[in-house]
Amino acid sequence: MRAQFHSFANRVAALSMKLLFGYAARVRVLGREKVDHDGGFLLAANHISHFDPFILSSVVRRKIDWMAMAEFFPNPLLGSFLRAVDAFPADRHRADRKTIRTAIERLKHERVVGVFPEGGIRDGARSLLEGAPLRAGATTLAHIAGVPILPCVIVGSDRLYSKKNWLPLRRAPIWIAFGDPISPFPDLEKAAARERIERELAGAFESLYTELRKKFSLTLDDLPHPPRQRMANTHRQLSIEKSAALRAPKISRFSINTLERFAASGIDSLMCASMNFLQSRHRLHARSRNEMERYVVACEKLTAHDFYAAPLDDGIARSISNIPGATVTWRSPVETKFPANNIARADFFPCARGWSAPTVFMLHALMSASHLGYRRWARRFNELGWNACFVHLPYHYSRVPRGYWNGELAITADLIRNAEGLRQGVIEVRQLIAALREHGCHEFAVLGTSYGGWIGALLAMVERDFRFVALMAPIVNVEHAIWESPATVFMRRELLREKVEPSLIARHFHLSSPMHNEPLCSAARVLFVAGDFDLIARAADIEKIQQKWGGSELLRVRQGHFGYRMLRETIARLKRRGL
Repeated sequence: MRAQFHSFANRVAALSMKLLFGYAARVRVLGREKVDHDGGFLLAANHISHFDPFILSSVVRRKIDWMAMAEFFPNPLLGSFLRAVDAFPADRHRADRKTIRTAIERLKHERVVGVFPEGGIRDGARSLLEGAPLRAGATTLAHIAGVPILPCVIVGSDRLYSKKNWLPLRRAPIWIAFGDPISPFPDLEKAAARERIERELAGAFESLYTELRKKFSLTLDDLPHPPRQRMANTHRQLSIEKSAALRAPKISRFSINTLERFAASGIDSLMCASMNFLQSRHRLHARSRNEMERYVVACEKLTAHDFYAAPLDDGIARSISNIPGATVTWRSPVETKFPANNIARADFFPCARGWSAPTVFMLHALMSASHLGYRRWARRFNELGWNACFVHLPYHYSRVPRGYWNGELAITADLIRNAEGLRQGVIEVRQLIAALREHGCHEFAVLGTSYGGWIGALLAMVERDFRFVALMAPIVNVEHAIWESPATVFMRRELLREKVEPSLIARHFHLSSPMHNEPLCSAARVLFVAGDFDLIARAADIEKIQQKWGGSELLRVRQGHFGYRMLRETIARLKRRGL
């Protein structure tokens, strides 16, 4: 009799939810087929409103037994309803053995158990969508029960807190994405399995969130907001919004997405114009074509390991000390005609653990405006138990010849100097790695931006001892960088004037283009970061190399090539991966 009642209650509840949310919302679902299959599994979703479990239950074919907050069950009416649809209480503040036993029992009977790993409604920085840490319960439960955990992201359900969205024909848009099931890793020990599941689950949430934002062009208003903010719909606020709309009628025609793209493109275009102006100071001469031919012929005989081979230099190891903020200088093994550039330099920021701790190399962008931000991040890495090393890349900072701007000589129409500058940067970092190995450091990492990301990608081709290689807006498509990028208009004119054709330059790509190579280190340790509105390192190119370097990860950020959001989101992503 009880089983029949539960079956009837579930049917009535399912039908009611479909009718109710079919009236109030327009739900769009990605990956529905991934959740509609047999067998027990744990459904883990982000939580932005009280409507989430009901909406998710209405779009999934199978019945979901939700873990609900224990506070709801003492209420006679609500508690009876929740039990009737097979929900069961979970204490958010402590591990409840009864709850765990109930969940495991249902999972082993091939039922679907739904959980919210955030432990409550979360938005903004508190949300796992924005990098907040997961609670341990879901990952532990999946491992103990031996069932996969299936990630789910829901966006837009918080709009239903606004009364106006319940009016006829309003139908608030809601977006849902289901991901691929994550293994419980039964062969691993509990701690290792939990860490692995947590890492993959966090990555899945981020990937699904990015997919929804990209697929449906979501604006800031579409993304999660606090319930109180959604409920605030007083006449005064409506009047303020109306007045604002009247004062700025043009802005109302554009979505937030359009405004962000316009602003990012404007900044990128301005910086590209500045770079072209500086390049106009460097013209090619009549011998440039023949010199390039001889250089390419010599380089064609070399492999990447030959080209970037680092000579041993005991002086670097002896120069490194345990004094915080130590600066190491040495003679670069690659000689140029600029004496200032021939002195390599690196600023070290050791942590309390000493040189045996892993070391992250921070490789700055082309014409980087200041090193102060990198120094602040170095201190953050020190707090996390990492040594940090800020490398002065060729023709930057202390290596700028008199009469030139910071980074001006690193990228010009003189492609031989460009290639040798890249070679300098890679070899010098390899020398630092060798010196640190002598001090007992055996794990390294790269945090590279733009030009530094390019050098970081080349490093990944010849070094393997990396914990992570984070490449933010890296220059990976050299062909586009030379022949199509808005930052190299003058360069192209000079090359074409001296008849330096694309086919000649392409003969060097096996050494200088990450797109034409594979990493020596594990691709799973590589994180590519792309700007949605980047005009220089196009997101499409970074997606392409991320797919080629199978196992690497892609993070998309809503900015152009120039901006500060990318570094913050990259560090947050690395922290979720456990650095």
